[in-house]
Amino acid sequence: MAGDLFQSEPVYQPLAARMRPRNLADYIGQEHLLAPGKPLRDAIERGHLHSMILWGPPGVGKTTLARLFAEQADARFQTISAVLAGVKDIRAAVQVAEQERAARGRKTILFVDEVHRFNKAQQDAFLPYVEDGTLIFIGATTENPSFELNNALLSRCRVYVLRGLEFEHIRQVLHQALEDTERGLGNDGIRIEAEWLDTLAKAADGDARKALNLLEIASDLAEERDGQKVIDRAVLEEVLAADVRRFDKGGDLFYEQIS
Repeated sequence: MAGDLFQSEPVYQPLAARMRPRNLADYIGQEHLLAPGKPLRDAIERGHLHSMILWGPPGVGKTTLARLFAEQADARFQTISAVLAGVKDIRAAVQVAEQERAARGRKTILFVDEVHRFNKAQQDAFLPYVEDGTLIFIGATTENPSFELNNALLSRCRVYVLRGLEFEHIRQVLHQALEDTERGLGNDGIRIEAEWLDTLAKAADGDARKALNLLEIASDLAEERDGQKVIDRAVLEEVLAADVRRFDKGGDLFYEQIS
């Protein structure tokens, strides 16, 4: 009985986190980089690590791609956010990478989100450790790296441009989540007409994470009818009206999406 008191509850994860692709076969979009025979796909499949900058809009799979790279190469994956981290955090990450290499001979991928937020001194702090192979640097940015990153760092990394996901990609992401019984909503008995699924896909603006967040909210708000959770126009009106979206000031885009 005492043991039950300390039994940990399952940790909640948002749908977007649960549905993160676990391998390249699950990864949707970016065919210009990841189609069979493309250099980046070959590098990932062979575990040939190299430092890189992933440049693209939010929700297109930058973090996921870095994680897949680490898993395929059996490298330690460490992540820091340039919004919150400073030189002290960089040094701590480097120390862990050095220990990993010395103790296990294992490489470390250091993934830096929003890398353009680092100033010149912070970016320069990575250079010696990228040079000597202590870590493989993968930076993610929504800004043009030619303007936001130091030439010294850029010269040591390959830049890959990720594109906003197309409408069909987003529909595929949503279908995956609705059908997946292990990580998605496949056991929730959700019913949504193709028309309203298309509305969700359009509202996501090429952002897979946003699409899954909207779907999860819609699932939570859906009314149960005949043993099914129904996502209909009324539910989507509520979801999309509350969504912080790139609407024009008059809100016309909202009415275009829902009509």
